[in-house]
Amino acid sequence: MPETTMRPNPEPSGTVAPRSCADLFLSFTVLALQGFGGVAAVAQRELVERKRWMTNTQFVEEWAVAQIMPGPNLVNLSLMLGARHFGVRGALSALAGMLSAPLLVLLSLAWLYTQHADQAAVAGALRGMGAVAAGLVIGTGLKLIVALKNNPLHPAQCLLLGLACFVAIAWLRWPLLWVLLGLGGLAWTWAWVRLARRERSAPAPASTGSAP
Repeated sequence: MPETTMRPNPEPSGTVAPRSCADLFLSFTVLALQGFGGVAAVAQRELVERKRWMTNTQFVEEWAVAQIMPGPNLVNLSLMLGARHFGVRGALSALAGMLSAPLLVLLSLAWLYTQHADQAAVAGALRGMGAVAAGLVIGTGLKLIVALKNNPLHPAQCLLLGLACFVAIAWLRWPLLWVLLGLGGLAWTWAWVRLARRERSAPAPASTGSAP
């Protein structure tokens, strides 16, 4: 009997599943080729708004997991998304899409940079690209703020944790690992306590069975 791949039905939120491993490969190739500096912005637009493979809330949650795992964030996200829908084949297809074409582009750009790095126009262009990348990241962050309404923590508490993280890294220059362990551990514990309280306060389901 030929092997068939079960595809999940679209969720009530409107998300859909990738059609195949080839769809994963091509989609992540296109995504990776657009990710010059503003990777998070491109990933959110492609995976949430264009492909509808994830909701904003799912993207925020899985992007957070991808950030704390070793390796590039978008590579981690591609592996998780591919494995969820098609197992190991899906993970490898998404990973191949992330790395194949961008590797060729990166090697070509690296060669060109070594030939023209001493030119003032090249240095100015790179500084301009940095400003655009910063704007893309800020814009994506603002769009994803609405996903905090579904977070176990209150939106104000989420923003407070985000501000503390920004101050610790950008101003105090603390090592990222210690900020992740400290603030990340605090946020995890805080959310776990609130979820436990919510579960205890939830009314027990009514029993519909009859006693023998």
